[in-house]
Amino acid sequence: MSELLARNADSIIWLARYMERIENLARILGVAETFARDRSGANWLPVVQINADGERFFARHRIADAQTVPHFYILDPENPTSIISSVRAARENARSLRPLISIEMWRQINRMSSWMTGLSANAVSPGNLSALCTEIKEACQLHVGITEGTFYRDQAHYFYHLGKNLERADQTTRLLDIKYHTLLPRPEDVGSPLDISHWNALLKAAAGYQASRRVLAGSITPKSVAAFLLFSDSFPRSVILCVRQMDWLLTQLRSRYNLRGGGEALELLDELRAVLSDRNIDDVINAGLHEFIDWIQKQLMLIFAELREAFCPSR
Repeated sequence: MSELLARNADSIIWLARYMERIENLARILGVAETFARDRSGANWLPVVQINADGERFFARHRIADAQTVPHFYILDPENPTSIISSVRAARENARSLRPLISIEMWRQINRMSSWMTGLSANAVSPGNLSALCTEIKEACQLHVGITEGTFYRDQAHYFYHLGKNLERADQTTRLLDIKYHTLLPRPEDVGSPLDISHWNALLKAAAGYQASRRVLAGSITPKSVAAFLLFSDSFPRSVILCVRQMDWLLTQLRSRYNLRGGGEALELLDELRAVLSDRNIDDVINAGLHEFIDWIQKQLMLIFAELREAFCPSR
């Protein structure tokens, strides 16, 4: 690994993670807003819960509602997990990567940062939130397009996509988990039109609505949606496809570029890939969907820690 890349591998991974995180947080807020409209604002607390932000949030706000949660996760500069904080962190990482990233990538991140900084509190009001989340997602998708079209295909490109797929897998589990936390309280309501509309909203939040209609042929059930998001071989945000991509990327870095590190991360990836390949949705639901998601998230954290240990020793 070149000296330049060794100094910047951590920033490359984090740039990708932050940009993916921004888009997915906008998706989570969008689906939470849909749920809240259907159930009188009762579904904002799970957004705080699945991001493990309860202590930080309630130190600043008394209740989790349609005003406090979107502001906390979009505009609050004191919240390190907010979109505005992630945009600033992405820009800072991009600034340190100027010799490696394209001019077009740098310019677009700057424009996004300026736009987000200029937003007022009114931008996250209930009447404007859905449109804002759409704009944030589109800005992130523009970054993805520019990156694919202009980023030189060397080791830095592989590390970027490692970070992107790692974050994407984690965020897909979080989107699925938010529905787990907002299941209707009465068993007879499961499968009702309201419940089905929530699963459809979840698929839209994961950018999987059209693809799922092709695969599931209109059979939208909790089991079918969970299986699609976890196990689909062709959906780009499915957990198993992201894990397979990470496995391939890391193998390429070790073989094509003769990088010595990453063996422990590769073993963890192989373990996660094997479990995802061997289990079906019935196995997962019988053992506990939430518990399975929690295990995946912990595995992804271990993989990230091993990647940083192997390739970012100077961080």
